[in-house]
Amino acid sequence: MNLNTPVFSSFTHDGLRFAFFDEGDPSGVPVLLIHGFASTANVNWVHPGWLKTLGDAGYRVIAIDNRGHGASDKPHDSEAYRPWVMAADAIALLDHLGIAEANLMGYSMGARISVFAALANPHRVRSLVLGGLGIGMTDGVGDWDPIADALLAPSLDVVTHERGRMFRAFAEQTKSDRTALAACIRGSRDLVARSDMARLDMPALIGVGTKDDIAGSPQQLAALMPEAEALDIPGRDHMLAVGDKVFKQAVLAFYARVAEG
Repeated sequence: MNLNTPVFSSFTHDGLRFAFFDEGDPSGVPVLLIHGFASTANVNWVHPGWLKTLGDAGYRVIAIDNRGHGASDKPHDSEAYRPWVMAADAIALLDHLGIAEANLMGYSMGARISVFAALANPHRVRSLVLGGLGIGMTDGVGDWDPIADALLAPSLDVVTHERGRMFRAFAEQTKSDRTALAACIRGSRDLVARSDMARLDMPALIGVGTKDDIAGSPQQLAALMPEAEALDIPGRDHMLAVGDKVFKQAVLAFYARVAEG
């Protein structure tokens, strides 16, 4: 685990202030990292070693704190968190940095945001890495209303829903704005049509832990896309797959193939 927090900068878009970091090799191929629900750029990408892994491999490593998360602004209206709205934030960061095209890598909710960004701006997305979300992208990942309820409960002690307890504890650990997160979980669950997944013809890697009970099959999602491959991350659940060394090695190998064209 690498705990060296990079220097964050900020930009404004859609009336909100967003925090981000821009690290690694400034002349390297850019990788834009989009974190998952209730996480942050640090928690998802710095602490598990992704910034070091990609930076050491010569990439320009950029990560945003999504709206409602980390050091970015936190609206409390669920409509502010529709995935195409959050995708526009990510593309606005590329605009801010003057980057015409980047590899997009998202985990869980960040994978959904990445897909919406690629659908709206295919010419801006060189490749997609989708972690922690398989066929749940199109078919749904179960009932998440209890997570919103858990986030708004007076204390963790009164939360009985297992997944709700997990996310409430995680939100407390990261000192998150729980009202903003509840709005986010209610607003960001739009599904992607299977026909839309088929439109994404850039190279894609879909990685899901074999013990992940949220994401759904990566193989089924990859089968919908012309240039996608699936990766099973052995023995990892939804929370632990993101930093797994098998996942990191697969992503580096995938990016090498993308570079070869």
